[in-house]
Amino acid sequence: MTQTRTLGTASALTVSSMGLGCMGMSEFYGAADEAAGLETIHRALDLGITFLDTADMYGPFTNEQLVGRAIAGRREEVQLATKFGNVRGPKGERLGISGTPEYVRQACDASLQRLGVDHIDLYYQHRVDPKVPIEDTVGAMAELVQAGKVRHLGLSEASASTIRRAHAVHPITALETEYSLFTRDLEDEILPTLRELGVGLVPYSPLGRGILTGRLTADSVAQDGDARGSRYFPRFQGEALEANLRLVAHVKAIAAARGVTPGQIALAWVLAQGDDVVPIPGTKRVRYLEENAAARDIVLSREDLSALEEAVPRDAVVGARYGDMTSIDNG
Repeated sequence: MTQTRTLGTASALTVSSMGLGCMGMSEFYGAADEAAGLETIHRALDLGITFLDTADMYGPFTNEQLVGRAIAGRREEVQLATKFGNVRGPKGERLGISGTPEYVRQACDASLQRLGVDHIDLYYQHRVDPKVPIEDTVGAMAELVQAGKVRHLGLSEASASTIRRAHAVHPITALETEYSLFTRDLEDEILPTLRELGVGLVPYSPLGRGILTGRLTADSVAQDGDARGSRYFPRFQGEALEANLRLVAHVKAIAAARGVTPGQIALAWVLAQGDDVVPIPGTKRVRYLEENAAARDIVLSREDLSALEEAVPRDAVVGARYGDMTSIDNG
């Protein structure tokens, strides 16, 4: 399979066909392990996974520093994506969402410094600020492009109408949003809008926050430091988790019949959704990175795709994506 894909048409960015989500190296999924994170990023680059995804809020701030250290001396190989908008304090406190032009400029300069680079390849608004017109935010982001600090612009978790308004100000290269066999609601309105406008799709959590790997259990989710064990993620609680693991059992059976892992076949499903789709599975372990990377070479037949979609019907997943959906833009 071709190892690169192009995001966007009006402002096109060629990236590796699969990216690497770096968030979990610093926060949310158990203890941070900087050495393992550095090793994983270096191995990703060696495997041709050169599209790296971070954000200022991860850590907070420490994930960008980690990515910056990892790519030092290899910057020219990397398509570097980071995000602003989820404001956090130095102790990790959550301070809301900001899309003010002044904040956009401040956040970009701070990210450039932490990453140790002179430009960001793809700069996303992490969450839409309902208090600031999207035109004002994207206008400030466009100024960063003109200044040479940013090459391409993206949005994350934006509605179809917001994407249209943003794209009218400056071409949007990609939307980063949750998409997997477990989360398919964007197929109704958002995905058709992206394709109409020529905007690429970057699915985060393409493995359903790890549940589609087949390795997750109620006990593993309950470990200290794993955010999935909190009420913030209803799909991983009690009866919802039990029901969702039953769906995963069907995916396991299909994967076994193909001689691949559940995670690999779930990633292959996302990759099969179009050449404008570039998933960014996250991991902090080389062995899981290598497993994910092998999914690039799996070609699913129409029968395979149908079997997976029957195994995990769109409305069968129990629980909302987040316990609090108020930060998700609904236009």
